[in-house]
Amino acid sequence: MNIAIIGYGKMGKTIEKIAKIRNHKISLCYDETPSVHLLNNSNSNVAIEFSQPDSAFNNVKICVENNIPIVSGTTGWLEKFEIIKKICKEKNGSLLYSSNFSIGMNIFFEINKKLSKLLHSYSKEYEVTIEEIHHKKKIDKPSGTALSLAKDIVNNSMKKTWILDDKNDKKTKDQILISSKRFDNVPGIHIVKYESKIEEIRIQHQAHNRDGFALGAIIAAEWIQNKKGIFSMKEVLGI
Repeated sequence: MNIAIIGYGKMGKTIEKIAKIRNHKISLCYDETPSVHLLNNSNSNVAIEFSQPDSAFNNVKICVENNIPIVSGTTGWLEKFEIIKKICKEKNGSLLYSSNFSIGMNIFFEINKKLSKLLHSYSKEYEVTIEEIHHKKKIDKPSGTALSLAKDIVNNSMKKTWILDDKNDKKTKDQILISSKRFDNVPGIHIVKYESKIEEIRIQHQAHNRDGFALGAIIAAEWIQNKKGIFSMKEVLGI
């Protein structure tokens, strides 16, 4: 499989390393939005995109419009996701997006969904908080993964919405408090806590390095071959 890597930062370099271990060829490495000419001449079977929030939309758009399946893991740009979905349907394109490609994290999503469903009837008794810790170079805050966790809890009607830590003084019991912290050399930690006056349920996922994210993205790129539509890691993992 010929892979175009769009966004050649630490994640892009890790994807390159893991892809070669899995006997794939890197047909293009580019740190900006590639031109149509550059993209088409690369003979890429798929693109994997981990870039910046302000360039992700254009990166995904140019791949979809030129019939190159794309796997995107950039967070912080989803206000434009509905536009991309429309373009993808119009062009009969292939897009797989996830806020987190770690296999363990996607199982963690399912555990969190199950917990919030089980606690739905007791939502008034439980305060819900999400804490996410990442490296200092991560631009978006809170992380896309934390937002995905919060959305799943809201979708299960356990809480009405979420609020960020810097607005904690305005929080109500119907809201999820999301706390974001940034330190050196932390690939990613997410903690979801359900706490009442009598007990606490806490689940945690901690990434030790970027290899798990890269492997998941490459598995997704392998999976999306010859498929049309908009997908997530849920389809890839069958969960």
